[in-house]
Amino acid sequence: MIKLLQHTSLVILLTLNSLNAQESDRKNKYGVLSGQVRSFYMNTINKDSLRDFEALAVGGHMKYQYQVFENLKFGIAGYTSINTGIQDLSIPDLTTNRTSRYEEGLFDVTNVNKDVIVLLGELYLNYRLKNHNITLGRMKFNSPLVNGQDGRMTPSLFQGINYQFKPNAKNSYQIAVFNRIAPRSTSRFYNPGESIGTYPVGRNWEGKPSKYQGNTHSDFLAIVNANLAITKHIDLKAWNYYVDNISNSLYLKPKLTVSNKFDIQLEWLHQNKIGNGGNPIDSLQYFRANSSDLLGIQLNHKWKKTKSAVSISYNYILPHGQFIFPRSWGREFLFSFQKRERSEGSANNHAVVLYYNQGIDLNKSGTNIQSSLSVGHHWKPDVTNAFENKYAFPDYTQINLDLFLNSQKLKKFRPELLLVAKFSGSDVPNNPNLYFNKTDLFLINLILNYNF
Repeated sequence: MIKLLQHTSLVILLTLNSLNAQESDRKNKYGVLSGQVRSFYMNTINKDSLRDFEALAVGGHMKYQYQVFENLKFGIAGYTSINTGIQDLSIPDLTTNRTSRYEEGLFDVTNVNKDVIVLLGELYLNYRLKNHNITLGRMKFNSPLVNGQDGRMTPSLFQGINYQFKPNAKNSYQIAVFNRIAPRSTSRFYNPGESIGTYPVGRNWEGKPSKYQGNTHSDFLAIVNANLAITKHIDLKAWNYYVDNISNSLYLKPKLTVSNKFDIQLEWLHQNKIGNGGNPIDSLQYFRANSSDLLGIQLNHKWKKTKSAVSISYNYILPHGQFIFPRSWGREFLFSFQKRERSEGSANNHAVVLYYNQGIDLNKSGTNIQSSLSVGHHWKPDVTNAFENKYAFPDYTQINLDLFLNSQKLKKFRPELLLVAKFSGSDVPNNPNLYFNKTDLFLINLILNYNF
């Protein structure tokens, strides 16, 4: 049955794409059909005899847009992920009694036994004037902390209203309010408070399993953003995330452009508790600290002739409070971010990450590989310190190699190979629960994307 669904989905999507290309002159009259067919293979190789995991998902999304009036557009998109069943992910590792961490994210993390995700992820009206843009309904949204985080099969999606104002090419403003969220790798929209806890909850300050899942009360998420050109060489991006009854997070990112090859960026994230942090009972609260702060600096240099760039970044989360933000709402695009890991849940945390990006031409016909190599070391608080280390994560070094193939002959086909190696520090206790699915592992990701 699964194989039949796979082949049927592929045939339908490719056929629609062919018809869409052949009848491009009818797009304005009948709307625009677009989408993506995706297969995603993931394999985690854990240390020694600890269980290895692998999974293969197929699916994608299909989107239809129709121009109702000159300035009014209607959009609808469905998302799907199908488990091909190459391994039973419900079987845990015998030593730790834990299941897969990464592979489950290809499917429904709330029910690993569900073989098929079908989600009406986008359903919106968009009204656009010269400098104004307003979207109402279910939509994608992109920001440093709230975003699609689509490194799996289905992205995070948001329901509400988003207004954007762009008075000129260098300045823009935005406000969004969301009352429902469909976290990545789930099959429905949740109330914001409900959506917190669909991903691992870690420990509370007393070192016991957190109990905020299902006990967090929040009715909406409000986001305000301003991108400003302060001077010719100084830009500022500012974001504020107000999570009803939980927290307020202010994120500032100034940038100094020294030359067309070199720039310096800073970042500051300041969080405050709002209301009762999600629940009046301390043991059920999601956000317990009064405040937290994160500081960062990044140096960037690029060489246009060789299509290469290098950056080095440093982040520090101060000791007085954990950096806490729902993992289910997006990747944390901080300076020290590397794919397949994050800093959320830590205090008194240092991280240094080096990125090197290089474009490699394979032939004169336009085929090239875009490569991204990152090497980072993360100094974590002691694993026994539950206040500073929510997920009991040891010190680790991470190396990522991310490769994208671009071809002028196959413009719609974009495969990606992501290789991840993670190594724990020498002082980590010899306890598999502290490194299983966290460090001392090798992770293979092969993603085949066909966009139409």
